Amino acid sequence: MKTKKRRPLATALLVLYSLGGAALPAQPAQAAEDTPDTSVYFGAVHVHTSYSFDAFTNGTLSTPADAYKWAQGETIVGGGGGPKLRITQPLDFYAVSDHAEWMGVFRLMADPQSPLSKHPLAPGITSDDPAVALRTFAKVLSDFSQGKRDPSLNNPEVNHNVWMDIVRTADSYYRPGEFTTFPAFEWTANPNKRNLHRVVVFGNSEGLPDTALSSHQSSDPETLWAWMDGLREDGASVMAIPHNANASDGLMFSLQTFDGEPLTESYVRARNRNEPLYEITQIKGTSETHPTLSPNDEFAGFELWDYILSAEGERPTRHRGSYARQALLDGLSLSERGIGNPFHYGFIGDSDTHNAAASHEEYNYSGKMAFENKREVRLNGLPGSPREQHQVIREFSSGGLAAVWAPENTREALFEAMRRRETYGTSGPQIKLRFFGGWSYTSDDVDSPDFARLGYHKGVPMGGELHPARGDSGPGFLVWAAKDPASGNLDRIQIVKGWLDGDGGQHERVYDVAWSGERQPGADGRLPPVGNTVDTAAATYDNSIGSTQLASYWRDPDFDPDTHAFYYVRVLEIPTPRWSTRDAAALDQSPPEGLPASIQERAFSSPIWYKP
Repeated sequence: MKTKKRRPLATALLVLYSLGGAALPAQPAQAAEDTPDTSVYFGAVHVHTSYSFDAFTNGTLSTPADAYKWAQGETIVGGGGGPKLRITQPLDFYAVSDHAEWMGVFRLMADPQSPLSKHPLAPGITSDDPAVALRTFAKVLSDFSQGKRDPSLNNPEVNHNVWMDIVRTADSYYRPGEFTTFPAFEWTANPNKRNLHRVVVFGNSEGLPDTALSSHQSSDPETLWAWMDGLREDGASVMAIPHNANASDGLMFSLQTFDGEPLTESYVRARNRNEPLYEITQIKGTSETHPTLSPNDEFAGFELWDYILSAEGERPTRHRGSYARQALLDGLSLSERGIGNPFHYGFIGDSDTHNAAASHEEYNYSGKMAFENKREVRLNGLPGSPREQHQVIREFSSGGLAAVWAPENTREALFEAMRRRETYGTSGPQIKLRFFGGWSYTSDDVDSPDFARLGYHKGVPMGGELHPARGDSGPGFLVWAAKDPASGNLDRIQIVKGWLDGDGGQHERVYDVAWSGERQPGADGRLPPVGNTVDTAAATYDNSIGSTQLASYWRDPDFDPDTHAFYYVRVLEIPTPRWSTRDAAALDQSPPEGLPASIQERAFSSPIWYKP
């Protein structure tokens, strides 16, 4: 395995491909993994248990306590007639975030002592036939999306008791310095089957509400933000993290308010104040970008889940407003107009498991719902269920992880790091990633044993903002990545840049800045593929290609100090078998058509912005 040697900067800046990228070769990557200041912590805050209406309806019996046990390496019951669940690499932090809507109510339908067991929905919800339960859930989801409300399912006492149980359980499993938990819930606005969901995370247990806020009152995110602002006045620390813009049909990053009004400065301030992060990848797909939005990005089609939230497999009609990169560009445009940037988001990855156990380990995938905890069901479909649902489930990803750079593994430290956006997301592996931007870095800094200290001292980390400096030379960036020991080697590091031209036009480029092996860009400027060692029939691969670590110093060769810009890092692994390929091999059948046999797992840093 080889790492590309240094080339003169002037030569490197001439290497352009069709997106206009400039490449620097990989460096020896001698950076320390951690510094005395910050370490990286991996976890998830988007996790559902049987307290969520859709999780229980689809067979989940696990509790919040089970979720926290699993995250620390204990074995829990998987449900769905499948195997027990156990994580291979335990996590540093975890938060159960069950749906606020009907919180705990559907679970009580299985209790003969509860009046809810007599509800007309109860026989279907509690049916031993998963297909019957799934059809009942589909009806509930459809009514919910259309704004239909059943008052008999709204039980404030149950909602309060279950919410308090979630909070107490999180507190009881919190071990500062070792394992961090957060009180959390999901606000599940779903207007006309369009996803506007947010996970609401509390930094601690002070100033908490009596119940979680349901979107039954309103599907307008501004209602949620106003509620959160009120909680802060009472001493709460709280943030909301939106997800699955890809399933929003353009609503998540709309350039209008929920009511169709123009965006205002007060709207921008409220969104920024309440939503510092965006969940860029999870089970229901990756929403970085889409080939229709980034046609020159050869890696834009990764794990797309191109559906809205219906049980019938309906497709969205709009991609603009549904993906993070375009939102970052639109944020620059709005900022230049003087309104401010409503999409000033850092990135995390997360799970969205509905079975207590995040399924982010591709080689250890257990599905989203409990009934998917059997290979033959998630690959071939639930017997008796509509065929269109089979493909929807096959296209689920394994889910992602949130990575946070913080001085210690405590609620206070992690929450503050999330608020300042010193975070990144991965598609599942525990890839380590550093990213700094500044004006005074040199090529020697990337080889320094004080890489991270220099990064902080001379610039800003991921999530930060660069301000104008003297002269016209572009900003420099330090980037370092290390592979997950349990996953594939690294193919390359890329920096994605978005900017506005002098007329306000939006542009994007992807720059290869470090790569493995002795590859050279072709005449078109593109770097040749790293190769593919995946044996599809056996669902195996080997790490004979790629690098264990990559690092680079890169300076923007096309910088204009008068225009707004952002930069974020994308790290790609070598190809490894997708979960569906692994399941097919285990069942001795061919992988389903229409799915990639292998994927390149990846990491996405929070952006660094430049504002003139």
